[in-house]
Amino acid sequence: MGERGATAVIDHSQVTEKRNKIRFPFGDAEMIQLSFAGIIVKYGDIALREQINLHMDMEDEPSVVELHFTLSGYGFLKNDRSGDRYDFEENFCNMHYLPQFTGVGEYAKDMRYRFFEVHFTTDAFLALAQNSSPLLMELADKISTDSKIDINKENMPITMAMHQCIQDIMHCRFSGGLKMMYLQSKCIELLALQTQGYENFTGKTPGITADDIERIRYAQAYLVQNSLQPPSLIELSRIAGINEFKLKKGFKEIFNNTVFGYLADHKLSEAREMLLYRQIPIKEVADQLGYSSVQHFSKAFKKKFGVAPGQAKG
Repeated sequence: MGERGATAVIDHSQVTEKRNKIRFPFGDAEMIQLSFAGIIVKYGDIALREQINLHMDMEDEPSVVELHFTLSGYGFLKNDRSGDRYDFEENFCNMHYLPQFTGVGEYAKDMRYRFFEVHFTTDAFLALAQNSSPLLMELADKISTDSKIDINKENMPITMAMHQCIQDIMHCRFSGGLKMMYLQSKCIELLALQTQGYENFTGKTPGITADDIERIRYAQAYLVQNSLQPPSLIELSRIAGINEFKLKKGFKEIFNNTVFGYLADHKLSEAREMLLYRQIPIKEVADQLGYSSVQHFSKAFKKKFGVAPGQAKG
């Protein structure tokens, strides 16, 4: 395919890390893989210049339960065996068991596609699922008999807690055996968060239709994209094409937060990433995220995370 790049393999005693930067004719990609204790973490950042259609054949890959999180961009996979289509939507996630997959993937041009995945080997997942939750135990029971299992046909919103957990994994500062313990605990936490989210998500509020859910998703995406100048609740309901009552009720169920509580958490999670991992000065973070003053930002940050921004940065 005319690809060019370099791969670095780092063995942290019990965690094997692979970093790969590749230049394709259709775009540039950076891919990272962490392997340890029956778990594989994969995440990547792909800048696409052209639309791509990829054929994927994973018949020889080991069977895994996959947690998939789309951080930005969109695309889809289509399974040639079953005809099922899996859409990847920005800020949404899903959980699958696909022991054999042959199909195609399509991603649009002029797009930045960022993803994060956690793969549990079948044995590792079955050990974790024992005496855990009804949802995971049901999935474990089906794995021995079914060739394809979806936790839910619908993608679920990525919560702020999930985003924070993902950032903690990507920016882990431990090494050696402690790194493996930390990453393992965070991957299990992410599994628990996604399972809890699906258990809440499947109990739909009466009167909230599939069309309403799509409009609420649109409202959430619009809110995040316009976080510096957010619309009022009435304006947001008009933009999304849903009445204010359904927007408030449905948003609370799907995202486990109020509309503007979600927005506040989103901005603070962004602030935490900017401080911890990008080393941006506190005043600049407050200014970029639209806080009226450093004092206002510091008060909100401490209330959310229990420490002042300066302590988080240090």
